Amino acid sequence: MSITDWIVLSATLIIIICYGVWKSRGQQNMDDYFMGSRSMPWYIVLLSIMGTQASAVTFISAPGQAYMDGMRFVQYYFGLPLAMVVICVAFVPIFRKLNVYTAYEYLEQRFDLKTRTITSVLFLIQRGLSTGISICAPSIILSSLLGWNIYWTNLFMGGLLIIYTMAGGTKAVSYTQTLQLAIIFAGMFLAGWMVIHLLPSDIGFTDALKVSGKMGKLNVIVTDFSFKDRYNIWSGVIGGFFLALSYFGTDQSQVGRYLTARTESESKIGLLMNGLVKVPMQFLILLLGALVFVFYLYFKSPIFFNEAQLRKVRQTEQGAALQALEQQYATLGEQKTQQVRALSAALKSGEQTAITEKQAALAQTDAAAGEVREQALDVIKKADPTADTNDTNYVFLHFVVNSLPKGLVGLLIAIIFLASWGSIAAALNSLASTTVIDIYKRMMNPNGTEAQYLKVSRLWTLVWGMFSIMVAQFATGLGSLIEAVNILGSLFYGTILGIFLVAFWIKRVKGDAAFAAALVAEVIVIAVYRWDVVSFLWLNVVGCSLVCGLAYLFQVLIYDKKTAIR
Repeated sequence: MSITDWIVLSATLIIIICYGVWKSRGQQNMDDYFMGSRSMPWYIVLLSIMGTQASAVTFISAPGQAYMDGMRFVQYYFGLPLAMVVICVAFVPIFRKLNVYTAYEYLEQRFDLKTRTITSVLFLIQRGLSTGISICAPSIILSSLLGWNIYWTNLFMGGLLIIYTMAGGTKAVSYTQTLQLAIIFAGMFLAGWMVIHLLPSDIGFTDALKVSGKMGKLNVIVTDFSFKDRYNIWSGVIGGFFLALSYFGTDQSQVGRYLTARTESESKIGLLMNGLVKVPMQFLILLLGALVFVFYLYFKSPIFFNEAQLRKVRQTEQGAALQALEQQYATLGEQKTQQVRALSAALKSGEQTAITEKQAALAQTDAAAGEVREQALDVIKKADPTADTNDTNYVFLHFVVNSLPKGLVGLLIAIIFLASWGSIAAALNSLASTTVIDIYKRMMNPNGTEAQYLKVSRLWTLVWGMFSIMVAQFATGLGSLIEAVNILGSLFYGTILGIFLVAFWIKRVKGDAAFAAALVAEVIVIAVYRWDVVSFLWLNVVGCSLVCGLAYLFQVLIYDKKTAIR
């Protein structure tokens, strides 16, 4: 990066940190630290919810996901708007009425302490692991830009985030996310505009969309049904609904956002607006990746987008083999450039025979380039068996660093950092609040002072931050981070959601039955995933259904009879 980029990057991050610390001054108790004194207007709630979702994983990995696999990932969000409605009707009124800090406090009142505790523990495991993956995303940027060791970079990034979150609490998170999202949206719009601006002068936005569509990257709706297909309309609407219902309804990182609102109505407005905005936002981020794909049809693309890894391999005995493959890949890239121009001309003429012919030729060359790329991945693995050969997370970063003008590169890198800080800070805050409220205060020190609880809250923020850094050290080989985070969540979210739905609507079921059902369901969900029975979105449906069904059966067949015998 240039000096201008470093100035833009540094200034943006310093302003955000100072703004967050200033807005969160004067904290004196847990209500200030975790709930922001329940004083947030609906638009801050909305932006905080979105900022918590829109992590660096979203802005790094989602464009690369579309580049590699097309836009069908957007179907993952199709169940979200309906989930927002259900949460506003069923979840928010209960949480607001009970005036809880965490969602899991309600479960003790409805069931018992052990059911509250197991739900809290499931959340802590899932969110702690996911936060570690999220820390890895901005570390990828620094290690790629500066050539730093990824492990030391995780320590550096994690350390900054711990300090930021410990100092500011939830109010710093909420208010800085508002400013962050304004910068993020502006920067991503500029990136999209630059993709089109950098294309040849005779290729406009519509032309790029047509080419992208012909190359299979605008596959927004996939109607073919398969339980093992990760992204189709059925898994998106049904599985996505259950995942969103659990994430926004029971995950403390989100529940803690809308419980900070001034009133119940403002909590609901923030959630409903999120349901309206999230799908278009994700659509546009994925569209950016589809456009970047078209950009690299016209201009030279690397055989592997993680250039730091390529530099390492070139210095090994496999360097010559890699160089030969790179030359072959570049030759095919030149052919693709000629063929995409021919396809674009055919699309403008509207001659269907010519369009079909040119499309087939380009697809064939692209497939040949893909085969050469696979050979290069084998060479990379031979040179470095520990290398991560999935470069999805580096596609958009490569475009930003190598194609955008000075200043804008720094802004886009700052955006990815800001997204990371907002979502990870919210996650650490929710991990600390759940640990302190549901475990420490409830079972270890129920009679402590507010000052003690505030001190312990900051301490647990530190502990969870250190745990997340440890997880980040193992997250570099997980491939697409946006998929890894959602797969991990789906292993636990269905079970957690099932416990809450039983609590809300199956009044006959008591704590023992709900607890046993949760244990059995979680074991089955993990087994289903390990045996690859269904794609990950369906795990949310499986887990929730198992808890509801098993809890009722256990209550009727076992626990009601025990009560009768007594």
